[in-house]
Amino acid sequence: MRNRLFIVEGLPCSGKSTTSSFVASFLEQKGSICFVDEGTGNHPADYEFHALAPAGLVSDKEEIVSLSQFSGEMFDKLLQYKIYDFLPWEKEMPLMLDKWRQFVQTSDENTTYIFNCVLLQNPMCETMMRFGFSVEESESYISKIVDIIQPMKPVVIYLKNTDIAESIKHTANERPGWLDDVINYHVNGNYGKQIGAEGFEGYIKCLEERQARELRILCNLSLEKLIVDNPQRDWNSAQERIRNFMMTL
Repeated sequence: MRNRLFIVEGLPCSGKSTTSSFVASFLEQKGSICFVDEGTGNHPADYEFHALAPAGLVSDKEEIVSLSQFSGEMFDKLLQYKIYDFLPWEKEMPLMLDKWRQFVQTSDENTTYIFNCVLLQNPMCETMMRFGFSVEESESYISKIVDIIQPMKPVVIYLKNTDIAESIKHTANERPGWLDDVINYHVNGNYGKQIGAEGFEGYIKCLEERQARELRILCNLSLEKLIVDNPQRDWNSAQERIRNFMMTL
C-alpha cells in the first residue's frame, strides 16, 4: 500500500510552505494530489478558523461553523467559542480527533494528500503553548492522531532550524505587525508564563523548546519520517535530499 498522506512540519519561517509546494509538485507527477497549505480556512483534517456554536446562537442545535461566514456582532459572539484558542481542552480534543477520523473516512483512495503542518505544529500550539501541558501529554494526543491516520501510511518531513532567531527576523521584515502578534501569543500562553517569557527573546525560547519537543515526539511516532537540518542554508541540497527520500518510499 502506498503512502497517501505527506505532512511537512517545522517552526515558523522554516520553509514549510516552500517545501510543501515542492513535495506536491513531485507527487503530482505520479498521480492525483490534494495540496492543502496553511491558513486555507477549509482544511479537510483541521478546524483552523471554526467555532463550536452553542444551541440557539446560529441554529437550534450545537454545531461547528466557519467563522469566515460571519461578521460584526455575530462574529464577536462566535469568537468566544472558537475551537482553537478558546474552547477548554476537554471539548477541543474530541472534536479534533473526530475531524481526523472524518478525513480518513472520506479521503479518496486514489489521491495523495499533502499538508503544511497540522500534525505537530497545531497540536503543540494548543497543548504546549496555550495549555502548558507536558511533552508526555502532547505526545499522547499526537499519537492518537497518528493511530487514526495509519491507514494512509503517513509520512512526515520535518524542517529542523538552528537559526531560529535569524529566520524569524528575516520573515518579520516582510510581514508588518506579524511579529508582535506571535510574541504576544507565546509569552501570554501558559507555557510562556511558566518560563517567564518576555519579548522577542522569550518568544525564541518558546520556539526552541517547541522544536526540541516536536523532534522528541516525532522520533517516537510509528510513521515514515525525514528530518532535514537547516534547509534554509541550501534549498537546492535540501530539496534533493527530500526528492531522494520520496523516491525510496
